[in-house]
Amino acid sequence: MQLKKKVVYQVFTRLFGNTTTTNKPWGRIEENGIGKFNDFSDTALQEIRNLGVTHIWFTGILHHAVINDYTSAGIGNDHPDVVKGRAGSPYAVKDYYNVNPDLALNPAERLLEFTELLMRTHTNGLKAIIDIVPNHVARNYKGKSNPEGISDFGANDDKTVTYSRNNNFYYNPGQRFVVPEWLHDYKPLGGENHPLSDAKFVEFPAKWTGNNSRLSQPHFYDWYETVKLNYGVNPDGFKDFDSLPDGFDKKDFKEHYAFWLGKSVPDTWLKMKDIALYWLDRGVDGFRYDMAEMVPVEFWSFLNSAVKMKNPDAFLLAEVYNPAEYRNYIYLGKMDYLYDKVEMYDTLKGIIQGHGNTDSIAGIQNGLADIEHQMLHFLENHDEQRIASPEFAGNAQKGKPAMVVSACISTSPTLIYFGQEVGEPAAENAGFGSASRTSIFDYVGVPGHQRWVNNKKFDGGMLLPEEKELRNFYRQLLQFTLKSNALMGNYREIHGHNRAYTPYYNNHVFSFVRYSDDEKLIIVCNFHAYDTFGFDLQIPPYLIEIWGLTDGEYSLTDQLFQKVTTKLYVNNGLGKTRVTLAALESFILRIE
Repeated sequence: MQLKKKVVYQVFTRLFGNTTTTNKPWGRIEENGIGKFNDFSDTALQEIRNLGVTHIWFTGILHHAVINDYTSAGIGNDHPDVVKGRAGSPYAVKDYYNVNPDLALNPAERLLEFTELLMRTHTNGLKAIIDIVPNHVARNYKGKSNPEGISDFGANDDKTVTYSRNNNFYYNPGQRFVVPEWLHDYKPLGGENHPLSDAKFVEFPAKWTGNNSRLSQPHFYDWYETVKLNYGVNPDGFKDFDSLPDGFDKKDFKEHYAFWLGKSVPDTWLKMKDIALYWLDRGVDGFRYDMAEMVPVEFWSFLNSAVKMKNPDAFLLAEVYNPAEYRNYIYLGKMDYLYDKVEMYDTLKGIIQGHGNTDSIAGIQNGLADIEHQMLHFLENHDEQRIASPEFAGNAQKGKPAMVVSACISTSPTLIYFGQEVGEPAAENAGFGSASRTSIFDYVGVPGHQRWVNNKKFDGGMLLPEEKELRNFYRQLLQFTLKSNALMGNYREIHGHNRAYTPYYNNHVFSFVRYSDDEKLIIVCNFHAYDTFGFDLQIPPYLIEIWGLTDGEYSLTDQLFQKVTTKLYVNNGLGKTRVTLAALESFILRIE
């Protein structure tokens, strides 16, 4: 079976269907509104699929700490002193076996409503991914939905010691937790009076904080709303579990699974495996693992091999930022995909912003050639600035050539963030969150996206003309990537050759080819925001030979909008085609 591209559409679930436009800083649900599970109607899901999407990453699904009173549904209240924003961080999970009550029409039936969303997602031809947050949990974790026989995190810990192999947390014995000293005039809930906001959240003994802070009073910039999970690594860094034998980077997940069978592993490992398998049984098709490199790679071998034994097709994506560790997390940790953030994303961002140039791209892709399929590409996600924000590019159009490169340069999946396709700038002052990134901590509307939602018609009826044009660009590009055999085939950059031999070709332009047995593509992009460039793009002789082209002329047709039909001329084994690229324009030229 011919492999096809995967395209992941990340949605911040509580914001997706929200049609309220108030956007009051620190606004309540009643003021700023919220989206629900049932907003993902068949129509909405079909429109997402028609954008050229194969997987939806539903962000903010698991029950995390929130401020709203859900005691009527058997949920305890959370303390504003250890909740970021009014809506709470999706990465401060409070109950791993249930979902965010904010997202349900009936909070008492929230798990059923999410299960129905999974069924709709599958019925509409899409697969569903959720987050697993392995490194930390909410400081106010309460596992009220644990299945029978599953003990809560910390329930059996020896709290008289800093570390024990089977403790779930690290402790500062004899010391109580103290909320951070608030900086920059910050006040929980923006200073609103709240009966639980008294700087007296009770935690004794104090636990270490999720970003590895050992302070009983963490800093304001620490992840103070979370506590660090213990995976059997003692405070000196010693690993209190078996190492993978030499050569296990060459073993498949079945051999990794067999290695761990019968071995004693830390209790946290077992708890996290139970959680992942539980969600697979619920119908989830894969996971995005938050801050995966803060957890030992041996645990990932243990977990991911178990996941793959249950579902060999599970989609496993890890947030990893250290290039020196990429291959360990892929080959030893059995990850399917990692973020290509610090190399490809950062490079493309620099080019878009004008303090980088296209000469850097080829070296990055060549350096990752052995793992290019595993390096997921993106230009936006919940952690990164919106392209259209002034802090990034100030103009969503500037992301177009980078999007073509990002989506077409490798066989890896492509990720886009909801609202990216209409140029959402994230300009709101939402409360805890800051402008340029759509807030993940607050109740807020997403104006550009809301114009596409169009009062839940999901037809783009209120989009501005430039937003419609941009969404059409994304749709044409992403749909093409799903159909193209060449994009799952071979890659060669032709940028270096043209920089050396082609007059007027420059470092604002980037070109490469993708090809398979039945499809040959020449891709060329202009990153300059104002200037048009014309040149005779060359296809080097070694590629002409690989492609089996003899001297003569060949038709080229642009695959994005079919707006260009031109010729490739081959003479004495060298190919040339005349290209004129307007500012921010790209062509995907297929040899007919």
